[in-house]
Amino acid sequence: MKKNLNQTDLSPADVDPVDLPENAFRQLGEDEEYRPIMHPAHDYPEATPYSVGMGLLLAVIFSAAAAYLGLKVGQVFEAAIPIAIIAVGLSGMLKKEHALGQNVIIQSIGACSGVIVAGAIFTLPALYILQASYPEITVDFLQIFLSSLLGGMLGILFFIPFRKYFVKDMHGKYPFPEATATTQVLVSGNSQKASNGGQAKLLAIAALVGGIYDYIVATFGWWSEVVTTTAYSWGQTLADKAKFVFSCNTGAAVLGLGYIVGLKYAFVIFAGSAFVWWVIIPLMGTYGSAEIAAMSPGAIFSDYARMIGIGGIAMAGVIGIIKSRSIIGQAVGLAARELKGADTGAKTVRWQTDISMKHIAFLTGIALLAVLLFFWIGVINTFWQALVAWLVVTIIAFLFTTVAANAIAIVGSNPVSGMTLMTLIIASAVFVGIGLSGTSGIVAAMVVGGVVCTALSMAGGFVTDLKIGYWLGSTPKKQESWKFLGTLVSAATVGGVIMLLNNVYGFSGDNALAAPQANAMAKVIEPMMMGNATPWTLYITGAVLACLLNWLGVPALAFCLGMFLPLHLNTPMLMGGLISWLVGRSSKDKEVCRKRLDRGTLVSSGLIAGGALFGVFAAITIMCGFEVPNTGMDFGPQILGLVAYACIMGYLYFASCKDEK
Repeated sequence: MKKNLNQTDLSPADVDPVDLPENAFRQLGEDEEYRPIMHPAHDYPEATPYSVGMGLLLAVIFSAAAAYLGLKVGQVFEAAIPIAIIAVGLSGMLKKEHALGQNVIIQSIGACSGVIVAGAIFTLPALYILQASYPEITVDFLQIFLSSLLGGMLGILFFIPFRKYFVKDMHGKYPFPEATATTQVLVSGNSQKASNGGQAKLLAIAALVGGIYDYIVATFGWWSEVVTTTAYSWGQTLADKAKFVFSCNTGAAVLGLGYIVGLKYAFVIFAGSAFVWWVIIPLMGTYGSAEIAAMSPGAIFSDYARMIGIGGIAMAGVIGIIKSRSIIGQAVGLAARELKGADTGAKTVRWQTDISMKHIAFLTGIALLAVLLFFWIGVINTFWQALVAWLVVTIIAFLFTTVAANAIAIVGSNPVSGMTLMTLIIASAVFVGIGLSGTSGIVAAMVVGGVVCTALSMAGGFVTDLKIGYWLGSTPKKQESWKFLGTLVSAATVGGVIMLLNNVYGFSGDNALAAPQANAMAKVIEPMMMGNATPWTLYITGAVLACLLNWLGVPALAFCLGMFLPLHLNTPMLMGGLISWLVGRSSKDKEVCRKRLDRGTLVSSGLIAGGALFGVFAAITIMCGFEVPNTGMDFGPQILGLVAYACIMGYLYFASCKDEK
């Protein structure tokens, strides 16, 4: 029987607060306990038909939107904040009672979209990219779906034993930036003082602005989507002689992404890009071979300079594992104690109840068996080679789970692409060693990479969901259980969207979606599997650079990520981060600045969600036969691109600084 939740029937000590307690974000004293908003001793509506159904609907919508944006610019926006805002707005409009627990479930299920998308689009489109050179490579929906689904399942199961360590034992020691922002949104809907409709309205307006803005340029080409110096004669001369180029994507979604990332990490990412484009590429073009000197800056970047960034990302992942070795040991010990104490009869309060370790062990065994069968029957077809691939997935996915969770807990950014690159390098070397090479080796390596990438992406995203639930008082077991269904729906959606976007745009060639991570993965795999020269010197150079950056205290992963993403995608990240910095200093009153920054986060989330969703609409429009005019390098659209970009930047700044009356 559920307890009666009528507030008038509860004692003053039992009445649920509407705001987080003051010790929510700091470390607890020796005898101090944290008491969440939803009382640990009471039961609340959480997994209801409304919350599960709405969570699944938002998972479908945001999976499609995030897949388009990620393949276009290489960055997958986190759906947690927009979904939380939508959940709060809907519960307010529908006048839902005790909506907080249901909103957590909506957010938790819906957030499967971003993490599954990241795992799929960073790897599997590489098969389409390589298919252009090797037509015998085949890609089908089942491969994409099962690699995403099984990887997501492993990510959930591998992380659950680490939950108490990250969200409870380390309370107040990790900042959890994304979880903090999402929790505050959900709390605002719980407070009677909050203006629920105001936040939803602000998000909707920003989504329309960003969506229409990006739809116009993607569908009608009224202004250039990328402004670049090579559009002008002097700029082309500079590119030919000095290999120097400046470019910037004018999209609203990428600008909003930069705002949320913030100036610090946006600057580090841009610095990595600037180092490659304005130092490495000019040096290669000036002092390299005649063949390199004859290449354009973009070709030098794709064929040579980007490989340094790939090596750096791989080494940054290794450094992360080394730093996390104590966390792995502590969490494994905690899980072992839980498993031994499963039959002690001790009752765990609702607020700290996980799926039992016996069930986790059983489900993990089933999932790992399914992965082995998938590799054997659906991918590799030789049992002992499939077994080797299975061992690679199991070991790497488990070891990197803590790295992904740790990164999310500290900076809110999951370095999954770098860790997957290292997985591909290791897997490819192992596969070649056991005789699995050529096109069959390419398919095997990319599917293995897809499973690992999705597992790590899910582990990193899941720690955010469970931390939100910890702060608010949700039941972990319910979040964990319904996460599996969200993963299933998101994996099916992503598979369909990837195939749709490949048919409309493609992932290589002129006017194709950039798919930067997938292109990087393809460049790593092809030489190793086809017996061509592998650029080990460039990889090692990047690895040494990552070690040096780590020694200097510079975020190596962010810097090296900037090194292998195109310059035109990193420049707007810096612009968005700069606007965030300006908004944070727009008033002498610190509280006013904080509120404006929060408002800017909502506006940016709207730009991201709207731009991405309308991007999917643009893809459908083009698929129906509408031809986009190719005006990217024309003088008029370039100037209009600068004007339009100035307008969208102005909108982001002034909408953020508009104080509520």
